[in-house]
Amino acid sequence: MGMEKRFSEMMSESELDQNIREFAEKARKAEQMGMVNEYAVYKRKIDMAKAYLMNPDDFKPGQVYEVGGKDFVIEHMKGTFAWGRLDRSDELSAYPISVLEKKKD
Repeated sequence: MGMEKRFSEMMSESELDQNIREFAEKARKAEQMGMVNEYAVYKRKIDMAKAYLMNPDDFKPGQVYEVGGKDFVIEHMKGTFAWGRLDRSDELSAYPISVLEKKKD
């Protein structure tokens, strides 16, 4: 089958969309078979691919988002990743921009 292309090397939206569909199918099968780790890997790949369909310029330092129900404040951006702190933690975390949810007021 050859080497998988990196998402950053995929220029077309259709290529990314195709990958998202394939990963979603593999994730569904892994979930059905109770393969928790494999399911998590495909979910992560889906999040990564979706991040490349978004514009990183829409995400700015200081903006507050939600990740898994917790507040996430962006400190800086690096490519399609937002770096910041989850619930004012001392630890810096990075998330693909596709998993950041707008804060609900």
